[in-house]
Amino acid sequence: MQDNLQDKCGIIGVYSRKKTDNVANFLYYGLYSLQHRGQESAGMSIFNNEKIETYTGMGLVVDVFNDETLKNLQGHIGIGHVRYSTTGESKEINCSPFAKNFSDGTISVAHNGDIINSKELKEELIKDGYKFNSTTDSEIICDLFIQEHKKCKDNIKAIQKIAQKLIGSYSLSILINDDLIVLRDPLGMKPLSIAYDGDYVMVASESVAFDTLNLEYDRSIKPGEILLINDKGFKSYFIPGSGKKEANCIFEYIYFARPDSIIYDKRVYDIRLAIGKALAKEHPIDADVVMPVPDSAIPAAIAYSRESKIGYGEGLIKNRYVGRTFIMPGQEKRETAVRLKMNTVEPEIKGKKIVLIDDSVVRGTTSKEIIKIMRQAGAKEVHLRIGCPPIISPCYYGIAMASKKELIAVNKTIPEIAKTIGVDSIEYLSLDALVEAIGTPKEKLCDGCLTENYPTKIPDDN
Repeated sequence: MQDNLQDKCGIIGVYSRKKTDNVANFLYYGLYSLQHRGQESAGMSIFNNEKIETYTGMGLVVDVFNDETLKNLQGHIGIGHVRYSTTGESKEINCSPFAKNFSDGTISVAHNGDIINSKELKEELIKDGYKFNSTTDSEIICDLFIQEHKKCKDNIKAIQKIAQKLIGSYSLSILINDDLIVLRDPLGMKPLSIAYDGDYVMVASESVAFDTLNLEYDRSIKPGEILLINDKGFKSYFIPGSGKKEANCIFEYIYFARPDSIIYDKRVYDIRLAIGKALAKEHPIDADVVMPVPDSAIPAAIAYSRESKIGYGEGLIKNRYVGRTFIMPGQEKRETAVRLKMNTVEPEIKGKKIVLIDDSVVRGTTSKEIIKIMRQAGAKEVHLRIGCPPIISPCYYGIAMASKKELIAVNKTIPEIAKTIGVDSIEYLSLDALVEAIGTPKEKLCDGCLTENYPTKIPDDN
């Protein structure tokens, strides 16, 4: 509902010390828990004691896999992926994990993030004779590995070499025959955590995948850390040059991660409560009720209500069964689409002065439609409070965000934004307050979309 602002992917990896175990169900339920991170396709690769078997498909996890497919995916080591495309079209050939054979076996890659210099890397690989079947970053990473592995014949050394060529964000779960290798980029932009329980080791984009399977969260994989997991145990390596700088994605805290997750060793729900409390302190307003735009703004709205002593209410109800790709062109049909996704509870809204809490505003088009249906339900006043500063620049690291010219905050003042959306007032949380709510030093966060200060070189054509 936040104007099509979407994260790229969710990844998972599972290793069982018992070679007779089958991890397909672990991967399935873990991916189910990460479904919010990508709804276009799902897939998994499993080593079956002889070779890697990969199964992928378009749609939700429950659409792609069934009892029969899971029964046919046998093995004690595997990786999984749910996808939302930012680099590479939404087509079956781009489903992940992406697997390729090489001289010593098979490599399969599940990737969350975006490689900024993928175009240049792909052109170099094509010059060297590599042919591509997809338009994804994952295939580029596969081919870079194959290229480097020819030279050194060592999985970790090859990954360290290719990591030094990649510019951008990446958390990776990689299966190379019976080696499970996971890593984060040197800046640690995308989250990736690890859990242990008895014979199992599991890594995932968010801790909710562990909770579903009753595994105990251990820690976040460190920026630049490469973790090798196999029958010898697990061993930690690092990308050369890691540890100099950190840049956790600020929007993971604000919007993308599930509130019941732990990411970057921090509990998301607590941060969103802190955001709501800070909003109430920075931008108080005389009102009858505090309401969230569901679902990600609910914790912030609860905290705003507690801090302001204004009662909490739910006047907007989200239909969780309308897919992200639901498209209806034309103004009348767009309004119908919004009503399908979000409906009002009229008695909670009629005649009231409302503080409406949302996590972000991108283009403002969805916000405008929400305010319209609230006015139609009889809202006396609507005061919009946003849990982050204005978005003034695109993201280049794996978040599908509008181009700069489409961002409502780029060419409009705060009063102009309020008028365009149709609210009585709109206020944004300051960057300092947001950083304080997160509890991570500003220099360790990526806030490029809010400040235009990016932690890496950005594409020349943007």
